[in-house]
Amino acid sequence: MNTLRAIGLFVAAGLAEIGGGYLVWRWLREGAPILVGVAGAVVLVCYGVIPTLQRSSDFGRIYAAYGGVFVVASLLWGWGINGMRPDRYDLIGAGVVLVGVGIIYFTPR
Repeated sequence: MNTLRAIGLFVAAGLAEIGGGYLVWRWLREGAPILVGVAGAVVLVCYGVIPTLQRSSDFGRIYAAYGGVFVVASLLWGWGINGMRPDRYDLIGAGVVLVGVGIIYFTPR
């Protein structure tokens, strides 16, 4: 259950960071209303809180592992929202990154 909780928190953090950043992007780069930017800022604050819910007390490892999750989430966001399908090199790189996440965060110490 701890592993599923950790993965769920990594996914939630990824969605919050990418979603919040996307809303700010839409406001500043695409002329969306300022409320879109404010909503993005609120979501980004939530992103800052979510990693603190991980059970580990090691800030560096949490953020290092999250970085790998962010890579995969970014590719999926680009595919789902922007229609930019990942190519085989994206998929290979994402797989390598996820192996790194597993090593960094889930191996016993």
